Amino acid sequence: MTLARPRIATTAWHLLPRPLRNWLRSKTGTQFMRFVPVSIAAVITSQVMLAIMIEVLHVSAGISGVVASMAGAAVSYVLSRWAWRRKGRPSLLKETIPFWAVSVGAWLVLGVVTHYSHSWAVSMHLHTLDRIVLVQGSYLLANCVTFVARFVIFHYVLFANRGSAAAAAPGPLAGPETLLAAPVTIAGPAVPGGPATTGGQPAPAGQDASVPLVLAADRPAGPGPRR
Repeated sequence: MTLARPRIATTAWHLLPRPLRNWLRSKTGTQFMRFVPVSIAAVITSQVMLAIMIEVLHVSAGISGVVASMAGAAVSYVLSRWAWRRKGRPSLLKETIPFWAVSVGAWLVLGVVTHYSHSWAVSMHLHTLDRIVLVQGSYLLANCVTFVARFVIFHYVLFANRGSAAAAAPGPLAGPETLLAAPVTIAGPAVPGGPATTGGQPAPAGQDASVPLVLAADRPAGPGPRR
């Protein structure tokens, strides 16, 4: 049984189109796969809450959709910080408030979808099971749409690693002043069978045979010509 699972996963992997497999191997694709279980946990939470609100507590469909979305967003917020490897206290202005602002937009979409799907089910005089399937299915489809939208916003805006671009930026190019200040050495010609020489003279034992290359701009000005 343990060997069958890797075979099934390998077969399913090779059934995917090559461009999709290449994308899943990329940095964005890997992050997307880390966000999938986060979204699944949030969807399960919101779907269960939606069913409780409508069928057990008999709350209106619009309010039920918003409350269910809030419950799923709470789970999504905690797990999204794990998915993007965020540690420590979150920033209120850069992370917490933008996250809940995006969540409010998702709540509005899910609340509207739930309200109109439930109203349509009632107008069609659907039975309880059919009504539940229709409302839950519409809510799930809207959740999938908002899932993609939230991933794009979280990955490229909210949880984007803004420090990586600055770290990878190349430093300023060395100017002429830097090049003139750098020490440059050259080695004197070696005498066959003898020690290395410095400027044509034997170098003392244990001393480097290289000599500094003094540029014309670095030479001290000598005395002027005699008149």
